[in-house]
Amino acid sequence: MENRIYDEKNGLWYVKQGDYYLPELALPPEEEKPIGIWGQRHLQYLKENKQLVYINLLTSDRLNEYLASVDEQAEDMFSRLVKEYADRQGVTEQLKEENQLEWVGRINNIRVCVREVVECEIIYL
Repeated sequence: MENRIYDEKNGLWYVKQGDYYLPELALPPEEEKPIGIWGQRHLQYLKENKQLVYINLLTSDRLNEYLASVDEQAEDMFSRLVKEYADRQGVTEQLKEENQLEWVGRINNIRVCVREVVECEIIYL
């Protein structure tokens, strides 16, 4: 007998594995979207803490799309909050011109605070 057969009734190819013919199934290629640091952090969180959600997204072929969406939301939130915090704390371009070291220190502090907020609200939720 042949190692590979085609069933016209259902349109599937079957390959012989031992004594059985198993269907040759493949998922359609997923559109690859770039995933940044936020999406990668969320992926690691899913793998370590939410295995069921991770497996469901992976097997339904929606993982890449989901992670790209999380990454975009987190990046938007991060950018918006850094601007808001900087405005509230008086970290301006004028300060940057007058005292660069203080500006760098204050903006780095703001970025660290905002990173924690984004991680709590989006990444580790």
